Amino acid sequence: MPSTPQAPDMRPPASGSSVAGHALALLVLLASLLLVFLYWRGAHVREMAAAQAEFASRADEASSLIAQRLGNYELLARGAVSLFASVARPSRQQWRTYVDGLNLRQRYPDAVALGFVVEATPLQLAELQRMMRDSGQGMLGVWPHGVRETYGPILYLEPRTPDNAAAIGYDLYSEPVRRAAMDAARDSGQPRMTTAVNLVQDRVAARRPQPGALLLLPVYRAGDRPSSVAARRESLQGWVYVPFRAGELVGQALSKAPQRLWLRVVDLDADGKPAGPPLYEDPRFAGAAAAAFKATTTIEAYGRRWRLEFVSGPRAALDARLRNLRSTLVVGVIASLLLYGIALVLATTRSRADRLAARMTESYRRSEQRFRSAMEYSAIGQALLDRQGRIVDANPALARTIGRPVAQLLGTEFDAHFLDYSGEDAMRRSQQALLGAGVYRSTRTLLADGGGLRQVQMTFAPVPGEIGQDVVRLVQVEDVTDRLRAEAQVLALNRSLEARVEARTRELTIANQDLESFAYSVSHDLRAPLRAIDGFSRLLGERYRDVLDDEGRDYVARVRAAASRMGALIEALLKMARLGRGGIHPVALDLSKMAADIVAELRANEPGRDVEVHIAPGLRAVGDPSLVRNLLENLLGNAWKFSRDRRPARIEVGREPGGAFFVRDNGAGFPVEYADKLFRPFQRLHSQEDFAGEGVGLASVRRIVERHGGTIRADSAGGEGATFAFTLPETAPQA
Repeated sequence: MPSTPQAPDMRPPASGSSVAGHALALLVLLASLLLVFLYWRGAHVREMAAAQAEFASRADEASSLIAQRLGNYELLARGAVSLFASVARPSRQQWRTYVDGLNLRQRYPDAVALGFVVEATPLQLAELQRMMRDSGQGMLGVWPHGVRETYGPILYLEPRTPDNAAAIGYDLYSEPVRRAAMDAARDSGQPRMTTAVNLVQDRVAARRPQPGALLLLPVYRAGDRPSSVAARRESLQGWVYVPFRAGELVGQALSKAPQRLWLRVVDLDADGKPAGPPLYEDPRFAGAAAAAFKATTTIEAYGRRWRLEFVSGPRAALDARLRNLRSTLVVGVIASLLLYGIALVLATTRSRADRLAARMTESYRRSEQRFRSAMEYSAIGQALLDRQGRIVDANPALARTIGRPVAQLLGTEFDAHFLDYSGEDAMRRSQQALLGAGVYRSTRTLLADGGGLRQVQMTFAPVPGEIGQDVVRLVQVEDVTDRLRAEAQVLALNRSLEARVEARTRELTIANQDLESFAYSVSHDLRAPLRAIDGFSRLLGERYRDVLDDEGRDYVARVRAAASRMGALIEALLKMARLGRGGIHPVALDLSKMAADIVAELRANEPGRDVEVHIAPGLRAVGDPSLVRNLLENLLGNAWKFSRDRRPARIEVGREPGGAFFVRDNGAGFPVEYADKLFRPFQRLHSQEDFAGEGVGLASVRRIVERHGGTIRADSAGGEGATFAFTLPETAPQA
C-alpha cells in the first residue's frame, strides 16, 4: 500500500540568535537557582547553629541549676552541723524543732529528710541506748542486726513521716557504698556524696526503689578544729546527711527552666566510667538516636563526678523552626522559574514569529492552490469579475457552457453573453454588484456561441482579490436547462396525478358508501327470513314435539342454534359498519375507572366466578368515550372468557414503561405465530364449543385503536395467558 507523502516542514531552522537566547535563558535560570540555594544554605546553617547554640546554652543552664540545687543541700546540712556548735548533742525534740523551722516540705520538697548519724563502738552504742532510754527518748533499735566493730545508726531523721520513722536505727555504716562516703567525709572534713543507692525509706515502704544518693557532712566535737586525719577520726561524733532521689532533684531543679530537656545523669568512677546504672534518665531519652542535637556536661561535686547527657527533640520537630526557610526556598525557586520563563519567552518570540510567518505564507499558498484547483476541476462554470463586470479569470466548465475557449473569455463583459444584454443594464448590474456586499442569485438565458439558448442559474459572491488586482466578485454559472425541463414535466405529471387521485378518491368514497348501504340492507334483509326460520322451528318444536322423535327434535334444535348464530353474525356485521361511519369526539378519559366499571359488570353477570383483577391507578388517555369503552369491553371480556378454566384466574390492566396500555390474563393464550389472524374479522383460533364468539371483537379493537392514531399488538405463549398492548393519545389533537 503506497504511503501518503508527508507535507514538508515549513519551519525555518533555528537561528544563531535563537540558540543564544535559549542559552541565556538557561543561564539566568541556573544562576538564579544557585543564588537561591546559596542563600537558603547559609540561612539554614545559621539557623541550625543558632538552634544548637540555644540548646547548648539551655544544657549549661540546666547543669548550673542542678549544681545549685546540690549546693542548697550542702547549706541545709551545714546549718544542721552548726547546731552542734551550741549543743554537744541535741535531743530528738531539739532536732525536730530545728528541722520543722526549716520547712523542708515547702522549700526543699526534693530532699527526703535531714538526719543525723552517730558513730559508735559497741560499748558506746550500748551507753547511747541506755542514755536515750533513761531520758525518755525511747529504745534505739539498730538494724541490720549483727556484731560490728563500728556502728553508724541513724539517730535523728526529720520531718517525721512513717517512712522516715521506720528508717531510724538503720546502720548506714553496715553498707559499703554509704560507709565509703562516710569515711571520706570524716577523713577530709568536707561534705561527701555517695554513688547511686536505694534509699532506706523506699526499702522499708516496699515501694519500687528509685536511684538516689546521700550528701554527708562530718560533725566533730564542739570547739574542735582537727587538722589531721587521725585528729578528725578521734574528734568525730557523727554525720549530718541529706538523702534525696535523683529524679526529684532534677525535676525540682529544672522546674523553673523555660523548656525541659531530655536528660540522663550518670555517676562516673575515678576512671571516668559509669559507676553503676544511671542516677536519672528521662523516659524520652530512648529516642536519642533521632535527636537533632546532643550535649554533655560534667558536675564535680562532693567527691563525685556526674555526667549530664542532654539530647534535643528529633530533627522532625526542628523542621517546624525551619519552615520559613522552606517557604523562602520555594519562593526563590518560583521567582527563578518566572525569570527563566520571561527570558525564554523573549528569546523565542522572534523564532515563533518567523515560524508563524512561514506557516501563514504556506497556508496562503495552499489556499490559493485549493481555490485554483476547485475552479479548474469544478463541473460548474466559475468566473472572477472586476469592478466593470469583465471576466478576469474563468474555468473550463464555463468555457464549455458558453462554447468558447477560456482565452477568448478573458477581458470580455460577462453580461454580453446573455440574451437580455444591453449596455445600460450591464452598467446598472455592475453598480448593484459593487453596492451589494452579500450573496445573490439570478436565473438568465445564456446565448451560447453556436446560437443555442441555455437556462443558467448564477450565484454572485464577493471575494477579495490579491493586492493590486481588481477582483471583486466570484460568479458560479450552472446550466439548469435540463433540470427546468424535468421540473416542468414533473409539474405536469403532478397535476394529472392529482386529478386522477381525486377521481379515484371520489369513486372509493362512493364504493364505501354503497358497501355500507349494501351491508346494512343485506343484514336487515337477512333478519326477516332468519326470524321466520327461528319462529317456525320453535313452533315445530313446541306443537309437534310428541310427533318428532329424538333425532327430529335434535334437528330442530340445530336449526334454531344456526339461526341464532347467523343473527349474532349479522349483528356483528352491523357493529363493524357502525364503527366506520361514526365520527370521533376525543375527551380526557380515566381508563382505570372505566376498566373497573366493566369488571364490575362482568362480576354481576357471573357472580360465581373468582377472578383476581388488578387495575393500575391513574391510567389516563384522550379518546372517544364510547369507542374506548367498546375497546376495553372487548379486551376485558376476552380475558374474562379465556381465563375461566384457571384457578385462580388473574387479569391485570396497567401501563408499560414505554407508555403503552395493556390487558394481561393467565388464560388459554394462543400460538404466537398466529397473532396477525386475531385482528382479522371472523378469524378464530379456538373452536366455538370451547369458547363462544363471533370473531369480530379484536377486529373492532384494532379499528378503534387505528382510528385514534395508535397501534396494538398481541403476545402469548400457548396455555400461559395473553397480553394485548395498545397506545392511545395522551393529549387532544390540535384543532
